[in-house]
Parts: sequence; C-alpha cells; structure tokens
Amino acid sequence: MQTNIPRRSARRARSARSDRSPKSPRRTIRLTRRGRIALIAAGAVVAGTAVAVPLLTTDDEGESRPTSLVIPEGWRATQVYDAVDKTLALPAGTTKKSLAKADLKLPNDAEGNPEGYLFPATYPLGESPTPEKLLAAMVGTANKRFTGAPVAAGAQRNALNVYQAVTIASIVQAEAAAKEDMGKVARVVFNRLERGMPLQMDSTINYALGRSTLDTTTKDTRIDSPYNSYQRMGLPPTPIDNPGDVAMTAAINPTPGDWLYFVTVKPGDTRFTADYAEHQRNVAEFNRGRQSASKAAGAA
Repeated sequence: MQTNIPRRSARRARSARSDRSPKSPRRTIRLTRRGRIALIAAGAVVAGTAVAVPLLTTDDEGESRPTSLVIPEGWRATQVYDAVDKTLALPAGTTKKSLAKADLKLPNDAEGNPEGYLFPATYPLGESPTPEKLLAAMVGTANKRFTGAPVAAGAQRNALNVYQAVTIASIVQAEAAAKEDMGKVARVVFNRLERGMPLQMDSTINYALGRSTLDTTTKDTRIDSPYNSYQRMGLPPTPIDNPGDVAMTAAINPTPGDWLYFVTVKPGDTRFTADYAEHQRNVAEFNRGRQSASKAAGAA
C-alpha cells in the first residue's frame, strides 16, 4: 500500500523505521560533499523573489521584447535553463548546452554544476543577451552573496564550508512553508546530522525524480540515488535548488531548538517537535485535512 508522507515533515523526517531507532549522537557533523514560469521584467539586479513590474518594452518597430529576466527563489537549474531559452527565443536545451563555454566561476566542490549558484534576482538582458552572459551574471551574484565574510564565518561556525552551507540553504528553501520557518527547518537539518540520523527530506526525493509533489510514497524512498536522503546519510551531493538570502541566513544561523520533525498541517501552521509520537499525530491531522479537502473538491 502506498504511504503518503506529507511534504513538510522533517520534511520531513518521518520514516518510522529510522526515526524510532536513531543512531547514537555524534560529536561532529559529518557531511557528504555536494548536490513559476519565468517573469520578464524591467529593472536592475534585485535579489529576492519576483515582484510585479512592467513585463515588456516596445522597440522601434512596434514589437514587444523582454528587457530583464526574473529568477525566483527556489528554482532549480533546469527551470532557469528553460526560462533563459524562452526569454531569448532559443531552441530548448540551448542554455544547458552553453554551460561548457560559459566559464562560470564556481567553487571546486561544484565540479561544474551551477545548481545553488544561479542566484534568484532580476537580471537585465542588455543589448546582446546570451545564455553565457546571463548564467555568468547569476553565478557572479551568488559569489558576491556567498563568499563574503558573514557567510564564510557563519559556515565555519557551524563546521561547514560555504558549498555545504549553500546545500543546506537549498533544502531550507525547498522545505520551509514560510520564511519565518526557515531558521527552524535549518535547525532540524543540523539536529538530524548531529544525531547521525538520515535527513529524510522529501525535497531531495523530488529533486532526484525531477518533480515537485506533496506526496512521497514508500517506493519513492527506496530509489537508488545519491539524493535519496532516506537511504543516504549526510547532505545530498549538490544543492537541490537556488536559494535566496533568507534561506542562506537560516542555514548559517539556525534557530535554537531541539526539533527533529516538522509538518505543515495547514497554511500558516507548521509544527516542529522533537517527539516522534507528537509528530505522528501532526502527520495524521495533515492527512485528515487533505482527505477532507479532496472529498469537498470531489463533491463540488
């Protein structure tokens, strides 16, 4: 029988098998190395989530053309590539193929994979935009945000390198139901790592399967992938999306607490706990709410 695992428990930390029998606490965090439709807008480079701004400008021939590309927080690299292709009216797959000649200034741990470093912001297209220029601008913005003293010091304070901090930030970005929850979600990640527990984050399963869903089945948790945080210990090999400033701040300054589990029972009601039995009750409430909503939708 399929087991519905709600989207935001430790994100879901929730396999009864491992959660009931965590390994003995470790003294140090042992981490593995690595991991919206595009809005086109006018404006300068602005970090953060896309906002409503003029979408197009009209050229001398009376045709509308995009002037900027907005990359929202939490987009995966594949979404960014597709958005650049569509914005520049290029054949699908062009931007991804351009990575080889983009000369991106990525950390060594990334091994050429820009996931996590395509910083969410608004990027002006300029007069002669190319995928290489846009990707370089995104990575350059990420480097400015991530390699400064605050982030480097925060990562070191938590026994991380910057790339690992970006990876945690990407999980936080994917898992948190609201920005105010991000610090707590980051704490769940650290607490589980420190206790030698698998992260069990559904966002990493979704990344491995190239999807986004509220439902994770028991079969899903058994997939053979380095991003399967139910089966693999530590962090995934790369970031799983491109996080913004708030998620990065949460990753290096997690909220103090003993939480090991969380689930968003309903919008605005994310519950964090260190008690597995309490977490199971919260999960049951989440499932009842979804079932009621499904019945109501079917009756409408």
